[in-house]
Amino acid sequence: MLGVIAGAFGAHGLRQHVSPEMLGVWHTAAEYQMYHALTLLVISRMERGTAVAAAAVWLFTAGIVLFSGSLYALVLTNGDAKWLGPVTPIGGVCFILGWSALAWSALHIEQRTSHIEH
Repeated sequence: MLGVIAGAFGAHGLRQHVSPEMLGVWHTAAEYQMYHALTLLVISRMERGTAVAAAAVWLFTAGIVLFSGSLYALVLTNGDAKWLGPVTPIGGVCFILGWSALAWSALHIEQRTSHIEH
């Protein structure tokens, strides 16, 4: 829901107030937020109780807050909040680690299922 609201606000509310470049930054933030929100829904349907899947949830959530949040703030300050520059890549690293944890968890679920069937 928040990703849709952010996307709509960027498309309709910011167009008159920020440069096309900043509008692109906003779009990137909303897009990444949506991808990872959907991924969180998928993870919620996975086998419960795996610590690695739980880590992926926290990493994706941190990524959304740090990556998308810092980009939203950068646009809303019209690029003046230069201190946010280092925050965005930290959020990106959280996304990468989250995807790695999700892949690890999926592989181990597959192995556990395979082991149980035999």
